[in-house]
Amino acid sequence: METILTKQPPRTIREVFDALPEGTLAQLIENQLVMSPSPTTIHQKILNKINVMIYNYLEEDPLGEVFIAPYDVYLDEQNVFQPDIVFIGSDNLLNIKDNGFHGAPDLVIELLSPGTSKFDLNQKKDIYERHGVQEYWIVEPTTKEVQGFFLNDGVFELSQEETGLISSRLLDQEFRF
Repeated sequence: METILTKQPPRTIREVFDALPEGTLAQLIENQLVMSPSPTTIHQKILNKINVMIYNYLEEDPLGEVFIAPYDVYLDEQNVFQPDIVFIGSDNLLNIKDNGFHGAPDLVIELLSPGTSKFDLNQKKDIYERHGVQEYWIVEPTTKEVQGFFLNDGVFELSQEETGLISSRLLDQEFRF
């Protein structure tokens, strides 16, 4: 007789999130499962431009590692995000695990999308601040408008509003796109 093993159904939203197939465009935001459609073409183009610039810069000056979505960032039990671009400094590399990064990344860049912009501008920004992300960049892909927030005494301060330019303090570098 063959034994049939049954797996316990998920009991929490986090268990549901953990059971999703690899590559699923989903985030856990304040214990709410938020799924997203695939990004738009302009979103992908701008994402690629910025990521390639940062990646190439880090090849010359290895200050850490850069990852692009979908890449899970586990901030705590109720918040697992997939930032568009995440930079992890050398001091934090030990927090990289097989399933993603555990802790607060040093720098996060989010490109606004119709389905996720309200999260990026509000809840996620507040959560990144609460967890100690040093730099948070928000990019509007169609206009290339950029807002840069820097953590100062535990609070994000809007320190830059530009078009097509990210001036990272952490990386001590400007990225024009």
